[in-house]
Amino acid sequence: MSRIGKSPVELPGGIKVEIQGTRIKVTGKKGTLERTVRPEIEIEQQDNQLVFKPKGGGRQVSAYWGLTRTLVRNMVAGVDKGFEKVLAVEGVGYRAAVEGSKLTLNVGYSVPVEFMLPAGIAAAVDKANNITVSGIDKEQVGQIAATIRDIRKPEPYKGKGIRYSDEHIVRKAGKSGGKGKK
Repeated sequence: MSRIGKSPVELPGGIKVEIQGTRIKVTGKKGTLERTVRPEIEIEQQDNQLVFKPKGGGRQVSAYWGLTRTLVRNMVAGVDKGFEKVLAVEGVGYRAAVEGSKLTLNVGYSVPVEFMLPAGIAAAVDKANNITVSGIDKEQVGQIAATIRDIRKPEPYKGKGIRYSDEHIVRKAGKSGGKGKK
């Protein structure tokens, strides 16, 4: 039995939920999200919370039960408060800039890398070269942040590159500088 699936999702004030079969639509102050959920899971709205019930039993249905509850909770949190990921750009001469929906990265390549942000995703760059990726869809925010990080992954010797702000890069020792074998 799913411990996550058993707990209901609380709906903050101002959040409207529409359930039609396997489609769920959540509307809040930041926007609207829609998703098709697995047919093995039934969603009911009781007062100001959503309750999830499995249709049938088994390991797979139990896994879908917890997954569905987590995905819907992320939808509710996204339309209420939104999500953000912060990336740090480190390196001499490395910098980032945002113009509209275009993120321009100077990260050691011969030409600047231009990255187009999809609809629903916003980015901001502060003075310390930190890129803040924000939006209402948690999956999309995480995927865009990972794609930006992949443009120049942090290297282990000097730590140059694009990394998550809370990511720790394990540093390696450089060359020893001793005499080679004879």
